Formats: sequence, structure tokens, C-alpha cells
Amino acid sequence: MSSLEQMYQQVILDHAKHPVGRGLVDVDAAHLQGESHQVNPTCGDEVTLRVDVVPGADGGPARVAGVSWEGQGCSISQASVSVMTELVSDQPLDEVARLDALFHDLMGSRGKGLDAEDAEDDLGDAMAFTGVSKYPARIKCALLGWAALKDSLVRSGASATND
Repeated sequence: MSSLEQMYQQVILDHAKHPVGRGLVDVDAAHLQGESHQVNPTCGDEVTLRVDVVPGADGGPARVAGVSWEGQGCSISQASVSVMTELVSDQPLDEVARLDALFHDLMGSRGKGLDAEDAEDDLGDAMAFTGVSKYPARIKCALLGWAALKDSLVRSGASATND
């Protein structure tokens, strides 16, 4: 195993042991709230995710103020939700959509990573899942939290579609 693979594996283990955003948090009544429960039927991983969206003031963009979640499953699914929580918190919705698209591109890379170095920098710790993209059965584990985030945003009314 290369030192890069070892570092990535350590990031996943650290997030699985010390998850960011675990524990559902109440959302301010002035904000938009959406919640979604997702299950990976192939392995039984589960996540319930709640998103807190601050509406844009004076026509400005809405932003994800925070994400909280509860879940159970493999280290990959739990670490992926943790990394995603860190990545999208306090981001405008268009940036959240861009990060979601980048992560999906990473999961489709079959272990090759992304072509653009800037995109890899933008994903930060999420690049630790590059090796996961070699294993189709594990890709669903890594994408579980992202599916819950998309559904939560639709349920909050902040996003129009689940695409």
C-alpha cells in the first residue's frame, strides 16, 4: 500500500471514529429544514440527515448553515457523511451542488481521481474516497449521505429537484 493510500485510509478511519455532525440538531424556526432517511439496500447502511438552510437575504443565495445526522453502517458510509458535512456546511446552495457533482465524478473515476487539481483541492478530505471508487459495491456506501443531503434540500424547499 502506498503512503498516499495509507493517508487516505487514515482519513476515513478518523472520520468514522470521530464523525462531524453526528447527532440530529434542531433547526432555527426562521430557517428552512429538510430531513431524509436513506438506506443502502445492498448492505443495510442507514443515515437520517437533517439540513439547516438559511434563506438568502435581499435576493441573495441561500446557504447550508449546517448538517446533522444519525446513522449506522460501515466506516465508508459513516466517514463519507462526516466528510460531506464538513465540506458543505456554511456553503451557498450552488457550491453544494458543485461539490456534489465533483464527488459523483470522483466516484465514477474508478480509482483514477479527478483530472483537475483545483477540483481535488476543493474536495479536500473527500479525496480519501478515491480508492473506494474502484469498488462499485462500496460506491453506494460513499454516496449514501450525499443522496440524503439532496433529498433533504428538496424537502426543505431550498432545492427544486433531486437530480
